[in-house]
Amino acid sequence: MQSILILLLVGLVAGLLSGMVGIGGGIIIVPVLVYFLNFTQHQAQGTTLFMFLLPIGILGVMNYYKAGYVDFKTAFIIGSTFILGSYFGSKFAISIDQKTVKQIFGVIIVLLGIKMIFFK
Repeated sequence: MQSILILLLVGLVAGLLSGMVGIGGGIIIVPVLVYFLNFTQHQAQGTTLFMFLLPIGILGVMNYYKAGYVDFKTAFIIGSTFILGSYFGSKFAISIDQKTVKQIFGVIIVLLGIKMIFFK
């Protein structure tokens, strides 16, 4: 029961952050699955990617669209190559040790945080 409550809470928080600032999936959900629910890094990433298969962002997208903040052309261009990147990235991640994947994930989050805090 506690796991279900954690999952419901992380879904709510990740959804709120996704709607507010465009983050949530990897930055929030993956660490919660790894550190609070004892998923391996591979399990957490695979589970989070599966979650994105469903149209989970549709209501948030509707609000941004109504306000005139959705550029469909850009989204489709990025999406077309994101599909390939996701495929090859997952193949690579599965082929290496989960500790290395966790370290890569951590370095990316730290570097992005430093860039966003200290640089324009």
